[in-house]
Amino acid sequence: MDCLDDLITRTGAAGFCLYATSDDPDMRYLTRFTTHDPVPVIKKPGENPLMILPVMEVERAERESVAQIITRQQAGYEEIISTEKDPSRITAALIHRCVQGPVVVPPRFPLGLARALEERTQVILDTGSTVGRMRAVKSAAEIDGIRTAQRAVEAAMEQAVRMIRTAGIRDGVLCQDGIPLTSEQVKYAIHTTLLRHGCTADGTIVACGEGTSMPHWTGDGPLRSNQPIVIDIFPRHEVSGYHADMTRTLSRGEPSSAVCDLYRAVRDALALGESAVSAGVSGAECHQRVKDFFTEAGFETGTEGFIHSLGHGIGLEIHERPSLSPSGESLEENQVVTVEPGLYYRGVGGVRIENLGVVKSPGFKRLTEFSTEMIV
Repeated sequence: MDCLDDLITRTGAAGFCLYATSDDPDMRYLTRFTTHDPVPVIKKPGENPLMILPVMEVERAERESVAQIITRQQAGYEEIISTEKDPSRITAALIHRCVQGPVVVPPRFPLGLARALEERTQVILDTGSTVGRMRAVKSAAEIDGIRTAQRAVEAAMEQAVRMIRTAGIRDGVLCQDGIPLTSEQVKYAIHTTLLRHGCTADGTIVACGEGTSMPHWTGDGPLRSNQPIVIDIFPRHEVSGYHADMTRTLSRGEPSSAVCDLYRAVRDALALGESAVSAGVSGAECHQRVKDFFTEAGFETGTEGFIHSLGHGIGLEIHERPSLSPSGESLEENQVVTVEPGLYYRGVGGVRIENLGVVKSPGFKRLTEFSTEMIV
């Protein structure tokens, strides 16, 4: 927590405050608590974070959270509501009573609450997203949470591959028991497998054919043989809150020579990208090395071809620091990143392969343990 203490001192504030549910990764990180209702979390120099909670949540929070806990009543709620009825002003008064001075807040702090706080004290915006930077370097326990989610992804991907591999083929369409096998059916199987492993997922991609040239098209309808099938799964482990992320490009039968060329180039770019990742190397340098590789191999890097960043950090958010992109900063040991080169061409399709690993000094410790073979 030294980074937050430094922020408070540097800005002349009396404390740091956020107001959020546990869907906010900063709140989950500071408290290790889950709640669907937003609550104030206050950090003062030299102290553990403090949560102000309704009485009904206190016993559970004392069991689950690393934060200090006080009730709203202990923070003066009854006295405040005797004269104040506006919810934002009530919360602002609770925060002000606990902080007793200027407050520094994160970029996602609610604007209405910030305005109410400004009626009582100075509100300072943490433009550097300090908690987000703290979250970028993972502890051993956090890496274990990501690894657990990754094993769930691999089980779900294996189920998807099995369905595609064992399907019949009728007029170029994959079938199960004579019925077309669809993107929706494979996504359902992926999600049920993830649930059995304690994970949930939204936005899962099972895309087939020329539409795979759109990197985030989630896919729909029947899957076809001899076509690229891009499967991208990025669930969250429900207990820990940590994510994993993996993409594979498959084909039932050999696809066109153009798709095979894309696959070979992406597979080689994946190996190059992983070899580039190391503590002290910038994310921008990793991205540029893969971009140069594609350019030298004759593939575009503008509106078609390689059209997205090489990778991203992962943790309590699916996309967080650090970034393997043109603006990527220096990588630090024990950050967890994806490496996911891809090539996309309208009228042909797309290929993306994505692995997950830990930045080390030196090198990249891969957490992904799943085959990259395309033809199943």
